[in-house]
Amino acid sequence: MQSFQIIKPCTALAPYIRHYWILQDDAVFPVAERVLPVGCMQMVFHKGRQLLSLSESALQPQSFISGQSVGFSDVQSTGKIEMITVVFQPYAVRPLLHIPGYLFHGQNISTDAVEDVELSDLAKRVTDTFDNIACIRLIEQFFIRRLYSFAEYNMRRMSAVFHEIDLQPQISISQMSEVACLSSKQFGRIFADYVGTTPKEMVRIVRMQRALSVLQQNMAAPFVQVAYECGFSDQSHMIKEFKLFSGYTPAEYLSVCVPYSDYFSDL
Repeated sequence: MQSFQIIKPCTALAPYIRHYWILQDDAVFPVAERVLPVGCMQMVFHKGRQLLSLSESALQPQSFISGQSVGFSDVQSTGKIEMITVVFQPYAVRPLLHIPGYLFHGQNISTDAVEDVELSDLAKRVTDTFDNIACIRLIEQFFIRRLYSFAEYNMRRMSAVFHEIDLQPQISISQMSEVACLSSKQFGRIFADYVGTTPKEMVRIVRMQRALSVLQQNMAAPFVQVAYECGFSDQSHMIKEFKLFSGYTPAEYLSVCVPYSDYFSDL
């Protein structure tokens, strides 16, 4: 039996956290899933059996921070699943964890490896707490305490930039730096610090998520139309990016998956 629940953050944390999700699955037999880049860093707490990363042939850490990445990964269950995941706003890991986001790029970093005593204590308390809603309260209390020692001016810049990224499929790096009122060099540095990847890579992730959103609304949409709406240079460009991000061409993807955009479905 499987249970999936999405929980919105409290008002104070809404600018920093998109949502939490809780997954429970008692499946006896291994279940595999392909994970695509979402555009948001995440923090995962395994309260049940850890997932096996098939690409790395290793179990995921008991609790970890998942960085931005381009490319897919395959995971497989190893027993009863019970996990809580914090999905951050694209630009909000730096304010909440007080660590540059780019340090997590392309990696799942154990919370213990971060060398943050309070974070390690949170991970232990979440694992030891039976009630998952109580776990969410513990997580929120932890992050609310982190807000009081943070200056918000750069986060406001990044928030404004992402507002434009979400609206403009073909936004340029120079346009983004202008919105942030920063030089190109300053913008690239602060963007990587807060978002965990480069502006160019993030635009590619959002473009792929935008294509999934269009196909989610209409699976019969012509690929030429999807490419045009989502900012790809042409259909061939979209097929190439689809292959990189998902391991499938668009046609192959639709034959095995129901399209869903984690990024745009939560806007």
